[in-house]
Amino acid sequence: MSPARLSRQAGPFPPITAPVRRWPLALIAVMVMIAGVSYVPPADTPQHSAESASPPSYPISGYFITANTVPSKNREKLADIADVGGDTAITFGTLLRPATAESIPEDCVVEGTGCARFAEGSVKVNRYFTYADGSNWGDSLMPCPRDKSFSSSDKSYAILFLPAEGMGCTSPDGTYDVVIVGGSKTSVEDPTITLAAAATELNMKFYAGLPAPVKRSDVDYLPDLSYSQTLERFTERFLQYQASRNDVTGLAGFYHHIEMPVSSSPFFDPILSLYAMQNRAIHRVLPTRTAIVSPYIESRTGASNVRPEDARLGTRKIAQTSSGLKLSIAIQDGMGTGKGAAYLASEADSPVDVFAASIVGKGMWGEKYVAPNRDYFHAAAAGVSGTDAVLWANLEGMAPATKSNPCGNSLRGQTTVARMDRQLQQMAEATKVISFMWDPYFTCTDTGKDLKSQITDGFKSPIVTGAVADSAAGVVMVTGFNLSGGNATLKWDEADGSSHERKSKPLSTEIDFGEKRGLNPRLESITIDLGDSRLPQGKSFSVDVTNQWNLSLNREFADGVFTP
Repeated sequence: MSPARLSRQAGPFPPITAPVRRWPLALIAVMVMIAGVSYVPPADTPQHSAESASPPSYPISGYFITANTVPSKNREKLADIADVGGDTAITFGTLLRPATAESIPEDCVVEGTGCARFAEGSVKVNRYFTYADGSNWGDSLMPCPRDKSFSSSDKSYAILFLPAEGMGCTSPDGTYDVVIVGGSKTSVEDPTITLAAAATELNMKFYAGLPAPVKRSDVDYLPDLSYSQTLERFTERFLQYQASRNDVTGLAGFYHHIEMPVSSSPFFDPILSLYAMQNRAIHRVLPTRTAIVSPYIESRTGASNVRPEDARLGTRKIAQTSSGLKLSIAIQDGMGTGKGAAYLASEADSPVDVFAASIVGKGMWGEKYVAPNRDYFHAAAAGVSGTDAVLWANLEGMAPATKSNPCGNSLRGQTTVARMDRQLQQMAEATKVISFMWDPYFTCTDTGKDLKSQITDGFKSPIVTGAVADSAAGVVMVTGFNLSGGNATLKWDEADGSSHERKSKPLSTEIDFGEKRGLNPRLESITIDLGDSRLPQGKSFSVDVTNQWNLSLNREFADGVFTP
């Protein structure tokens, strides 16, 4: 098969310690410019054999999922994710919805009285809210004497009285916000609890969605914070419930599902205030847990785009909401919605692919987008430096829908592994890659074969993420995944146009390259000896890597040229 081409344009290399990503191809060619980067393998670098290579896996290690009300289905879903190399599952949160006495479900009856009338009979009600998350709190988990858990019409409910003023259980002026929680059948187990239990059993990490406000009616991409105090009090109760019922090792933390672009504009400060408030609550109630937030890239020239420098500042503002806990900022790459673009500098004058064209219209990458995703991740890495946050990537595991890629009744369509490979290539600085979304995009079969099976087919393929040449030391260091136990072929052209090629076994292999440097623990490196050869300064060269499995998947990158 033809090797995929990876090319680096002129310019400085990222530091060799920068986080790197993996690429599934049986034979991968990396073209890089020789720069003034010096790398000499340390004398004690272990000479690892192919047999000591880390187990093969696809680079995506976490997925957003839809929770199921059947515990066995939740466990099955997490087991399927583990089978493709994943160790993390994330669910979206539930909206805390404003309600009225008339809009509360009619089957919510307590002690023979409708829930609204029951509440009005004991306190002065400020506002009503509903929270239908499938939970079953139980009286033993009611921290305040007025709160009550009960069954009505074979459904499980809890009624919470939150002080309209102050915290705790008692309102100074006797006024309360009333929240009706639940509404699922009494036979249904809380999906959050069953997912955390399955994650514990499978040695995985589960992040539960946090309560969230509805959107504003005037600006639908901002949250309605008119009841932020109520949301704060309810977030506290929600976390107390998790601490009482769900304090297991599989519950790694919580997910903020209110989104914003990676922007420093003060227009989005209300969202930042929401993050900060809920992060403080997590740190106070469950201090050993972490949180995830997932802002998105918006780089379309025809939209209110965000430039990489602003993304750096925006990422830092988000990081500063951590409030003492570890915050993972998983940037959405926008490839599933057409908001972001995975292209190279050399491809700026090339046509956008058919999926992007369905969103932004026909044109060139550099015309339709401000910058490639790689620039945004590089900027975001600088933004989180020195904070309590870490940089992840949220690979949009779908594509804009066309006639050729339907996925059930979803507004988006099924993507391809080749397109995901392009996306991964732009995420060099991310220490972990998660993906939106397991179901339906990795499980639908409308195009003939589900995506989860396709990525399983590529488990053992080498994934080259970068290469650094040091002609003075006579070596080339290649980083990536599943590189061990193979061969490497260097190819380059001299200034006079003559072509050269050198085949060799790696001089050394460092299978714990990433682990030693605090990067992705599966990241490996191989060092290639140039021997008597000398690569000309300023010229590109290619590295063809074939690993120990030597698979031929007939998988190629569509456009043929890539930057490691």
